[in-house]
Amino acid sequence: MSSYKIKKTPGNTAWFRHDRFGMFIHFGLYALPARHEWIKTREFISEEKYDEYFRHFDPDLFSPREWARQAKAAGMKYAILTTKHHEGFCLFDSAYTDYKVTNTPFGRDLVREYVEAFRAEGLRVGFYYSLIDWHHPHFPIDRLHPRRFDENAEELDRGRDMRIYCQYMRDQVTELLTNYGKIDILWFDFSYKPPVHPVVDANIKPWMQFGGGKGKDEWEAEALIATARALQPDIMIDNRTELEQDVWTPEQFQPTEWPRHKETGELVTWEVCQTMSGSWGYYRDEMTWKSPEILLNLLVDTVSLGGNLLMNVGPTARGYLDCRAEEALSVYADWMKYNSRSIYGCTMAEPEFTAPEGTRLTQSEDGKRLYIHLKSYPFLSLMMKGLAKRIEYAQFLHDGSEVLYTTGRAADGCGDGSGFTEDADAVFFRLPPVKPHCPLPVIEVFLKD
Repeated sequence: MSSYKIKKTPGNTAWFRHDRFGMFIHFGLYALPARHEWIKTREFISEEKYDEYFRHFDPDLFSPREWARQAKAAGMKYAILTTKHHEGFCLFDSAYTDYKVTNTPFGRDLVREYVEAFRAEGLRVGFYYSLIDWHHPHFPIDRLHPRRFDENAEELDRGRDMRIYCQYMRDQVTELLTNYGKIDILWFDFSYKPPVHPVVDANIKPWMQFGGGKGKDEWEAEALIATARALQPDIMIDNRTELEQDVWTPEQFQPTEWPRHKETGELVTWEVCQTMSGSWGYYRDEMTWKSPEILLNLLVDTVSLGGNLLMNVGPTARGYLDCRAEEALSVYADWMKYNSRSIYGCTMAEPEFTAPEGTRLTQSEDGKRLYIHLKSYPFLSLMMKGLAKRIEYAQFLHDGSEVLYTTGRAADGCGDGSGFTEDADAVFFRLPPVKPHCPLPVIEVFLKD
């Protein structure tokens, strides 16, 4: 069994640490302008102008069953949908706002259809809910708000009451955790308190409430979390309210070691969220799409450090995943079809095993199998130290073909039999000179007890 001790949390994270791979879905009005999900504040768009997208929101090709099938084929085991992003638009039929999907030409509760479709494919479902809301009349104007540079911004902010907005959030979270059955993950986003010693920032104005930012106190996070826990005690909740909960969520960068709790030093349950390109929402002209190699490395690198990968898709305004997203998903589908055993139920390898250069290791939670991911394919041979006394059998995972090896000693290829490499604790794998037809081959090693 894995010897790693992970910090206990309020919610149920056991399934999460087994499944390892999920789909993030960023969908909202921002799919229409198709210029980044933060377009409203990036371009300082007024409510009147942004309402054009609300009046024209009609994803007529939306097929949640197709989304779910694509996620499942890619090897993803759970999904998280943006029920409300920073723009404030709700993809569910909330009783607390008119700014919702059922009042658009689309006219249907998109969240309900998502939940039903993903459950039908056997996938767990999660909800993203933005703490930020640039539409709500009581959300104070701050350094991220679209109206922060308006000439009358101070006047517009006057009378905005954060307490009223916090009650609105609790009411909507109650709806989300009452009306759609069991929900596995609640993903809040995000806190941005001012620094203790703020630098000069043109976005921060003297009249702004809370110094132009918001954190756990402003969100009334304890009450918000308590509301969620009372409704669904086992639900997983992230840490972006500024209150520690179940899962740490680094974004758009890859940790190089397993994250630890800052105070106790304990290993934490964590999940990195990444995009296939440079934005979360659909961005028509964005061209920094990740290569197949990078996509696979993100997954393997993450699991090799005991984490989960939440990979994002941003559907088009008509509701389908465009060809670039489908191509990226197919990279995972083709690889996971044969290599998922090195991901599901796996974690960071035990310290006794050292990854050879150009490889990443994962190990099954029961400790019985070690997976060597060949990120850089070696020519003919691979030496791994610390394995000689533990190895029982080895094979390529993608086709189950035997990988021959010797322990302690291997010919160095001089050709005259005089040269050998010796290391009593090492295993020397004999590999085919031509890389197998697999973008990231994996050696599966069966271990002795």
